[in-house]
Amino acid sequence: MGFAAAIRIQSEDFDASAEIAALRAGELQAGAVCSFIGAVRGAGGGAAVQAMELEHYPGMTERAIAAMADAARARFADILGVRIVHRVGRLPPGAQIVFVAVSARHRGQSFAACEFLMDYLKTQAPFWKKEFTAEGARWVDARESDDAALARWGVAAPAMAG
Repeated sequence: MGFAAAIRIQSEDFDASAEIAALRAGELQAGAVCSFIGAVRGAGGGAAVQAMELEHYPGMTERAIAAMADAARARFADILGVRIVHRVGRLPPGAQIVFVAVSARHRGQSFAACEFLMDYLKTQAPFWKKEFTAEGARWVDARESDDAALARWGVAAPAMAG
């Protein structure tokens, strides 16, 4: 089998076990699978979060994430497959928001590619996030620590217009 990337943007929750099984199906060269699940935190900016709402541009978002998967494949030649699920819509604290899994011949590249993809997603994926608290709603920007995580891979975060 060759490299395969599956990317979905959806409002529905996902089943991590089913996603990993789909990533592994028919792939007999993979010796490692690394996965990451991100969840909506119950606090942001010092206030209790009641909900987070994510928006995106259909089509554009999937293309941008597919390009990230291609970048991971170019950087980590040992990886065999990537599976990314990102949720949109209004989500309560504790809800699963993102799933990233990478299969590879060996664990090192699986771990590294999974982390690379998450760092990339946090800063480069075209999602707009709004947190709702008792004090009101606010848009959430990527944090400096997210930009720094991406920079360690030699990828610069985009300059902010302003």
